[in-house]
Amino acid sequence: MKNPYYSPLYTLKAFAENIWLVDGEIIKFYGLPFTTRMTIIRLENNDLIIHSPIVPKSGLIEEINKLGTVKHIISPNKIHYWYIPEFKNIYPSALVWASPGVRERAKKYNKKIIFDQDLEIKPPDFWQNELDQTIIQGSRFLEEVIFFHKQSKTLIVTDIIENFEQEKLELLFTLLCKYGGALAPNGGTTIDQQLLFLGRKEILQKSIHKIFQWQPEKIILAHGKCFEKKGFQELQRIFQWTNN
Repeated sequence: MKNPYYSPLYTLKAFAENIWLVDGEIIKFYGLPFTTRMTIIRLENNDLIIHSPIVPKSGLIEEINKLGTVKHIISPNKIHYWYIPEFKNIYPSALVWASPGVRERAKKYNKKIIFDQDLEIKPPDFWQNELDQTIIQGSRFLEEVIFFHKQSKTLIVTDIIENFEQEKLELLFTLLCKYGGALAPNGGTTIDQQLLFLGRKEILQKSIHKIFQWQPEKIILAHGKCFEKKGFQELQRIFQWTNN
């Protein structure tokens, strides 16, 4: 039996200056196993941003509290929102930020979440000096908010790029990732996601044009191995399909 996890779980892992990752357990999405990963960004004023929250284990919360004060909890797309209420209960004064479509999605699955603000193409005043952002538009199902940490030149994505490692996968999922375009080290936007942009690539190209302008050096992924170097070159490879 292969070990699919990015151990140790539920503990801070420094990724870049003022950015930490926290890996969690497996969830099933349409029957397929996906690892979970949360990103934490610390702003200059010691405010913390929780991006794509996972299960808030008690030991993890103790570690987070040593970093700063949680002020923002973010749903980066409409399928990464499930543990927001748990974090909001722990940090009641934090602002909860909604991605496009997440309100409707949460309501559909009877998840009670009060969102305070909407994420837009331009960053809010709270973090505009340190983080830039845009929205991947054009998909018939999933719009995703992408963030860029200026200090470390780190791109933070959720589902638009996946990069699963074969040594962590069982055979069936390995084959799906290989032929779907998500197998490391050459992961990218999966075939099923690409199909959602049919006839809408011009909209998508406008979105990724801004990302290319950032020229990131690193890319944080929610699923699979992150790209810790040559981030811009990886982006150019990953989004070649948009030119076809």
